[in-house]
Amino acid sequence: MSRGVIYVMSTVVSGLVKIGKTRVDNFEQRMYNLERNGYANVVGLKRQFAIEVDDYDDKEALIDEIFSKSRVPNTELFALDIDLVKQLLASFDGKQIYPPQTSKKEVFKEASAEYNDSKGWSEVPDGTYYLNRNIKGFGKVEGKMKVEEGMLIVLKGSKCAPLKRRDKVPSNRTNAIIENDILLEDMPCKSPSVAAFVVVGNSCNGWIEWKNSKGESIDKYRNK
Repeated sequence: MSRGVIYVMSTVVSGLVKIGKTRVDNFEQRMYNLERNGYANVVGLKRQFAIEVDDYDDKEALIDEIFSKSRVPNTELFALDIDLVKQLLASFDGKQIYPPQTSKKEVFKEASAEYNDSKGWSEVPDGTYYLNRNIKGFGKVEGKMKVEEGMLIVLKGSKCAPLKRRDKVPSNRTNAIIENDILLEDMPCKSPSVAAFVVVGNSCNGWIEWKNSKGESIDKYRNK
């Protein structure tokens, strides 16, 4: 019975993930190479979840079949919500390799919550939305988010608070270029709460935090 590791990695491209497999004794080297050199001309790869399982060849083939319509041809890249992939991998029987400090149950629960948070934001009308909030020990953050043609983007110039924690930080915030508390480049995000994390520097409910020009939370659109 072949045993190996199946993993999923985020990339610098929002909504594009890499799913792959490797031998147990080669996992750290494989992660190092991918995080350092990228894959198929895509950079910014970062490990997000990995699990050691029996029959890993068969399980990877099953994943490829399930997500076949989302696969970038001739690669191990998929246009998927990474939380959906983490939910699937966390449901396998096996030993979790990464992240080491979080249990499979916790990963599944967090991934489910984040996936549910990302659902429904397409109902938010195109336009500009605002996040203004006082952060203890920092002061006022001032975020701007644009929703346009199916895209959700935190706009450059937003004033962002420093991170309150270093673990469980969304890749969008990790990849965001922030200097002197100002976001220097537009940052596409997968959900309102991830967009709010970029600005606030901590977990929060983006459906409540982001407001339209009338001061109404965007949750009003999801509840329709």
